[in-house]
Amino acid sequence: MNNRIRQIAFIVLALAFFAGPWLWAPIRNYAPGLAVIAGIIFAVTLGNPFAKLTGKLSSQLLGAAIVGMGCGMNLHEVLAAGAQGFIYTLIGIVLGLGLGCLLGRLLKIDKNCYYLVSVGTSICGGSAIAAAAPALKAKASDIALASATVFTLNAVALLVFPYLGKLLGFTQEQFGYFAALAIHDTSSVVGATFQYGEKALEIGTTVKLARALWIVPVTLFIASCVAEKDPDGKRSFKLKVPWFIPGFLIAAAIVTYLPQTAAAGSFFKELSKYLMVFTLFIIGANLSREKLRELGIRPLIHGLVLWVILSVIWCSAIYLGLVGA
Repeated sequence: MNNRIRQIAFIVLALAFFAGPWLWAPIRNYAPGLAVIAGIIFAVTLGNPFAKLTGKLSSQLLGAAIVGMGCGMNLHEVLAAGAQGFIYTLIGIVLGLGLGCLLGRLLKIDKNCYYLVSVGTSICGGSAIAAAAPALKAKASDIALASATVFTLNAVALLVFPYLGKLLGFTQEQFGYFAALAIHDTSSVVGATFQYGEKALEIGTTVKLARALWIVPVTLFIASCVAEKDPDGKRSFKLKVPWFIPGFLIAAAIVTYLPQTAAAGSFFKELSKYLMVFTLFIIGANLSREKLRELGIRPLIHGLVLWVILSVIWCSAIYLGLVGA
């Protein structure tokens, strides 16, 4: 297909995923899953004509959508949900890193690769991998393998989790915790909870962002205790913290303490939902044939087994009323 035609088709399809759910309510529950599937199919079959642009743009659009969601939330409720999810997140990170390292050694995977997959699974997917990679001084191949593994499982979670939650009879609050604690990446948590309901979306986003804050202490731990030392015997790294976390809190604070901004905040929160669907299409389009070829079987097995174990633990805890009750 002519590249210009591919570019036009890509733009039209992306815009359709933004405007369609906004204008036609019946497809809103299915739009996030359809968007990521359509993006993957387009990229794998026709190729992403804007691959360099979408790789950079997706994280910025994701951040903007999350900040927009903060515009419609009460800061006190956000902090309460984040505080409640703090202990759960700590338990999940300890389990994730511990089991991830054990599985990685059993599968004889490169140390940096299994640490990146474990961090991505335990905290927040691609953002955690991007933060931990400089601390580990990981090779590009390790980063690519870990990112491809986590991204692939994120796509699966986005499609499977809403059906699993309904099958188990989870309330919106329970599903919000389940998605926030068991899905790797923020975009997939938002996409899955968006399909489940408004309350699930609010809880899932809040608890997930609280989980993402653990990037800082975990990266410090990796840099201090895990990473190889420099030739001078010291360890050095650059810490990366997602900008949308403080942005989300600031937006929630504005609408909480300035009631006159509530109407505008509600509009931006609604707009952010459809921006997220648009972003999910772009995220799906970032999974190219080249990335699929890079995805080795052992890192995939490592990521899949680790994810399934943690998901079963959280699912059981929520089902038994130990979490999110």
